[in-house]
Amino acid sequence: MSTPCPCNPEKHYADCCGRFHSGEARPERAEQLMRARYSAYALQKIDYLWQTHHPDQRPASPEDLREWAETTQFERLEVHSHSLGGPGDKIGKVHFSAHYLHAGQPGVIEEISRFRRWRGQWVYLDGQFVR
Repeated sequence: MSTPCPCNPEKHYADCCGRFHSGEARPERAEQLMRARYSAYALQKIDYLWQTHHPDQRPASPEDLREWAETTQFERLEVHSHSLGGPGDKIGKVHFSAHYLHAGQPGVIEEISRFRRWRGQWVYLDGQFVR
């Protein structure tokens, strides 16, 4: 039986974000990277989060990412919109909401994330919280 992908339970993890996490493929679109990063948080794939964060904007250490990932249960992802971020673009934006449980309390992060091509691949640059 195949495992559903955290970013979209209707897709199989191996065919969706799993191929990015394993290094078998790289996201061609900023939205794919955003989904892969959401799934990496949900599955606590800290190395992937660290590697796909722009080096100029990374937290001080991977441990800063680990704490949030390990103490949060990610429930559902909604992608509201995206602009640019295609195979020929250098920048992209994705507006999304990530639903989660933290310390038993439900929450939502709504963010407009910015992505940039760095050394030929998409990386997360930064984000602006909407609420």
